Amino acid sequence: MARPKSLAVLKPVVQASGYDPMTPVRSLAAIPPLMALALILVWPAIALAQSLDAADRPFEALWHWAPFLITRGFLFNILISFLCLAIGTFAGVLLGLGQISLHRPLRGLSWFVTQLFRNSPWLVLLFIVMLALPFEVTLFGRPYYVPGWIKAVIGLSLPVMANIAEIVRGAVRSVPSTQWEAAESLAFTRRQILWRIILPQCFKRMIPPWMNWYAILTMATPLVSILGVEEVVNLTRQAIVAEQNRPELLMPFYGFVLVLFFAYCYPIARLTLRLERKFAVKL
Repeated sequence: MARPKSLAVLKPVVQASGYDPMTPVRSLAAIPPLMALALILVWPAIALAQSLDAADRPFEALWHWAPFLITRGFLFNILISFLCLAIGTFAGVLLGLGQISLHRPLRGLSWFVTQLFRNSPWLVLLFIVMLALPFEVTLFGRPYYVPGWIKAVIGLSLPVMANIAEIVRGAVRSVPSTQWEAAESLAFTRRQILWRIILPQCFKRMIPPWMNWYAILTMATPLVSILGVEEVVNLTRQAIVAEQNRPELLMPFYGFVLVLFFAYCYPIARLTLRLERKFAVKL
């Protein structure tokens, strides 16, 4: 009797190599909590070592300016990140749904806008928005000044919008096509299928990458300081100037800003990976 040949088997799914948008948050969250605490504690020692004989003076100045830098600077960065994420999420959801539209012109336009802002440098977009928008608008015959931070919010919202659109499109495409076919067989309209069947399953899948982009956005908010927006980096520079530009202040002040961002983004990164494991699609 002839020996049967080996039957074909389904091999495990191998993820294609390439850039993973979750890489920045994974790298940050990979730092153990104790090591993260140690890194924060090492900062004062390095600052003291660089300040030489004036070891006590830099931290006296930092202690004086710290409340101002936190309340008037860092919290403003957080406000900018919230506004950018809100605008980017709203516009990104619409843009992502446009990419799966049955209307070819709308689908093509949505794809073009997504790729344009997704692959453009954030700083270049900020400069374009800052220069393109007017410095003053007139409503009902009364002029109104347009603050720089509003332009910065719009500029940072554009790349966030494009990346959120990709998250929405990818989440919708990840739902098995059999669910679309089953819903169509039950005479559901496309709108009913999308809003009642497909999108409710996508929300959990979109939360981890959505939080990932919020962490990236928060770490990118210091870019607006180049455009003159008075956030934490700009105010830190002003505080150093007010202290006679002493070189020994650079490490304590900018190290303090680094600690603020790290202490804020590190828990978000840890929570993001935890939610990613919780909501991972089991194959």
